[in-house]
Formats: sequence, C-alpha cells, structure tokens
Amino acid sequence: MAQAEQALTDAEIVRLVVEGKTDAFETLVTRHQAQVFKIVGRHVPRAQVDEVAQDVFVRAFTSLATYSEQAPFHHWLASLAVRTCYGFWREAYRSRETPMSALSEEGQTWVEHVLTVQADRSFHQQAAAQEAQTVLHWALDQLSPENRTVLTLVYLEGLSIREAAALLNWSQVNVKVRAHRARLRLRTLLLGLVKERGSP
Repeated sequence: MAQAEQALTDAEIVRLVVEGKTDAFETLVTRHQAQVFKIVGRHVPRAQVDEVAQDVFVRAFTSLATYSEQAPFHHWLASLAVRTCYGFWREAYRSRETPMSALSEEGQTWVEHVLTVQADRSFHQQAAAQEAQTVLHWALDQLSPENRTVLTLVYLEGLSIREAAALLNWSQVNVKVRAHRARLRLRTLLLGLVKERGSP
C-alpha cells in the first residue's frame, strides 16, 4: 500500500480508482478484507468463502462509479457483500432432502424444543447451541434464497428490519414480510421433521 494512499479517505481512494488509478483499489481491499470475509463467512459454506469474498471485491471494483458517498464506504461494501451472498444462494439453490434419521439424537431433541421457543432472543440462543447446527443447516438449505438471507440477517444475526433492508437494498416492508414468511416456513420444516421422527 502506497504511503500517500494510506492517509487518504476511502471516498478519496474511490475517486482515484474511478479516474483511472486502478492500482489504488488494492488499498481498499487491504482496509476492508477482514470485514468482507467476516460477512461472507457468516452466510456461505466455509469452502466457498474465499471465492465469494473475491467476487465481492470484483463487483465492488466494477461498481465503484455507482458509490455516491452518501454513506460510508464500508456500509456500501457490506451491502454489496450481503447481496453477493444472496446471489450465491440464488445460483446454488436446489431442493435437498435430508431424512430425520440423518440427524443426531441431540439434533432431533432440539427440533422438538425449538418449536416451543417463541421469543426471538431465545430462538437466537437455541440456534447457537452446538446440537442445533446440523438441523439449522438442513433447514436453511430448504429455504428460498430470499427467505434464507432474511432469516439469517434478522433472526440469527440480530439485525433490525431497517438494517437488513439497507444491506439488501429492499424495502423495510419487504424484509418484514419475508422475515415472517421465513419463520413460518422454518416452523413448518421443523414440524415435518418431528412428524417424520414419530412415524413408525
């Protein structure tokens, strides 16, 4: 990173890149790669994190001219990272069938328990439990990319409807409706697993 560029703001570096000094983009990558990897790491499988994070920066580079400086650059980049993860799931989306028998005993117990959890905070705490991970990953894989993304942002990461809407560049009403539908869909999936477990 050039010494002179270290002292520049993100917005100033963006202007340099847009004006043709493309090497300056490396400064932005160095400054914000930890943030991008953290966001991507929460939304895509570990094996795909490097590839998706690289895609975020490629998209950022090709979209720099659209950055209006009305919000901090790291907010703009975070929104782009979330939308890139959403795009990843849109491309990868397909129906997956995982029988209840593939889950551990602890996972099966968690399925039954989580259905009685009403508070968002309790849901978050239960989702963080080790035995919940297999079930949670299975359920997320069954959701549409839109519902999966909203559920992850609002219920698992604890963002407000307003914050999730800003990251996705969606209306708050759309996020609120999606969040509600995602929880209903998740509940239906979990009820289905409990029913399957109870079948002879």
